[in-house]
Amino acid sequence: MISSSLPSPSFGISEAEMNEMSSVLQSYKATDVLAQVEGMLEQMTSVTLNIAVTGESGAGKSSFINAFRGVDDEGPEAAETGVTATTQVALAYPHPMAHNVLLWDLPGIGTTSFQPGTYLEDVGLLKYDFFIIVTADRFQEYHYALAKCIMQAQKKFYFIRNKVDRDLEANAMRRSQKGLSDADVLDHLRANCEKNLTMCQGGKPRVFLLSCFDPQRYDFPVLQMTLLEELQGHKQHALLLSLPNLSATLIQNKKKALAGAVWKRAMVACLSSVGVGNSLCSIIPKVMDTLKSYQQAFCLDADSLHRLASITGISFEVQNVNKSYSNALESTLSQAVPVQQVLAKQLERRVPVLGTVIAGGVSFVACYFLLTSALKNLSEDGERVMQRILLVAVSKQKYCLDDCECNQSCFGIQGSHLSTMFTHV
Repeated sequence: MISSSLPSPSFGISEAEMNEMSSVLQSYKATDVLAQVEGMLEQMTSVTLNIAVTGESGAGKSSFINAFRGVDDEGPEAAETGVTATTQVALAYPHPMAHNVLLWDLPGIGTTSFQPGTYLEDVGLLKYDFFIIVTADRFQEYHYALAKCIMQAQKKFYFIRNKVDRDLEANAMRRSQKGLSDADVLDHLRANCEKNLTMCQGGKPRVFLLSCFDPQRYDFPVLQMTLLEELQGHKQHALLLSLPNLSATLIQNKKKALAGAVWKRAMVACLSSVGVGNSLCSIIPKVMDTLKSYQQAFCLDADSLHRLASITGISFEVQNVNKSYSNALESTLSQAVPVQQVLAKQLERRVPVLGTVIAGGVSFVACYFLLTSALKNLSEDGERVMQRILLVAVSKQKYCLDDCECNQSCFGIQGSHLSTMFTHV
């Protein structure tokens, strides 16, 4: 909930942010600073991340690509799946919200036409940032050959042992005979892959056990965090914001990454209104665009929730909060007017152009405060949705184990934060 009072003269802006603004923004001219900050934001979204997904036919490459992007196998954005070889040439599948993140479905390996010596060159090795090798069966010689070629090309790869749920189901049927626990089965699968990969990869191989039909379980969240840790800069940022919410840690990392650019977003919104007769008319759409991008990052926009519903079987009701957003923005921005002159002198000491912004009738303070509050509340909503999905998944699993019918659940997002946040300003 946003307080009706304005923040203190420090505006909740950290000393680090103030130092960054004062060191970067030296010009007194609003148009120059606007171009500079817009350029900084553009750099964050102009990079392209290319992820190659390969493996034998039937291993679940296409299902992995869909799960990685949070897309249902039957959805319009889905990679084609099937029991036969459905990929003959490399096909790019962009993330539905982050179009600069591309997952490439490469032709299958393990066939008579597979030539490890020329495969990487044939699929365009150099354009990929890293490779993901997907298998759903025993480690084969062609896995070793492909991994070795990738290593020789000085590219990273991550080995995915898919469909482990199938292995656990098979084990449950014969458990009375062998007495293996689920943990024993998973440990055996991991050890087998690591042992074979160690022959071509120095150090401990990156092996992940998962089921594309149940991404909340097994190693899918660990895979997400590993990829993020091993990427850098803007490509790391692009991947982070594109990932479906599978852990609270991921959601908090999204919040932290977005928080680092709040002052830039607020600055662009304010400077865009300089010279415009009614500053509110120009500032509100800018802040609205940023708030909508936050919703997408936390998978809380209508399209993301619809995709989530089709995957999980949980239906979501999304309240239209656009009107509330707009009303709250106008109300909060108007509150800045009485204190503009007082704040201007304090801000000019550190960031000269902010004095111009405030004198022009635009409140950097209100924009910053709104965006920061939105990040906090949206991240909390993201965690609520994630926890609800986990609870329903556990419940369904229990019912299945008891041979009971699994019932779909309905979870309504009535904007618990989204609505109260923008109606109690």
